[in-house]
Amino acid sequence: MSGVVKIVIRETAGELKTLLCREKDAVRHEKLLLLYWLKTKTVDSVLSAAVRLGKHRTTIQRWLSSYRAGGIEKLLCQKPRPGRPRIMTPETVEKLSEELNQVEGFSSYKEVHQWLTSCCDIPVAYRTVHQWVRYRLKGKLKVPRPVSEKQKPGAVEEFKKNCQF
Repeated sequence: MSGVVKIVIRETAGELKTLLCREKDAVRHEKLLLLYWLKTKTVDSVLSAAVRLGKHRTTIQRWLSSYRAGGIEKLLCQKPRPGRPRIMTPETVEKLSEELNQVEGFSSYKEVHQWLTSCCDIPVAYRTVHQWVRYRLKGKLKVPRPVSEKQKPGAVEEFKKNCQF
């Protein structure tokens, strides 16, 4: 009969169930769920498994062929994702984070940019510096708020003394 799965699953249903409970990655969880369903005979064909998982039947067949080739290790193995490596290494990010946490800190993003180019030899764009410092590292630049020239000296202290908190 076409679409009927002819595969021998070496793991027991209990082992698959424990692996399912421990798995955090969604795709690997679906692959383990497929094996569990086949072992417990919940699904009997590739098409029914594909419908239940919401995947295409060729995806299910590809998963099963990788299981046949190398077992559960090959099935759950994930290839490294392609892409350009980050310009800022973890060591650089750690150094920048330490510098941001110091009392004197940086007064502007341009200062951070200059520090990265001089100390760490990283040619990074201003926008990248802003993204890293503001949103990823949650850094606040140490810039005092502007004070009016017309404000009397001692007015802030007087306000704090008279204010009721």
